[in-house]
Amino acid sequence: MNINIKLYLHSKGTNFLQSGSFLVLKSDFKKDPDWTAAIAAYEWIQQIKIKFAASDISG
Repeated sequence: MNINIKLYLHSKGTNFLQSGSFLVLKSDFKKDPDWTAAIAAYEWIQQIKIKFAASDISG
């Protein structure tokens, strides 16, 4: 099952919108949809933070 997430980010005076679709187990989502979506969102946000940190160093 896929869940869709939109992230509105304000960083250094600039606004960003990113969205993504993430595969999650249907059984996990049925058991606790909020927790399952939160885990997917958290992992994705961590990846975005790493990308922003890398762009700060190289930019």
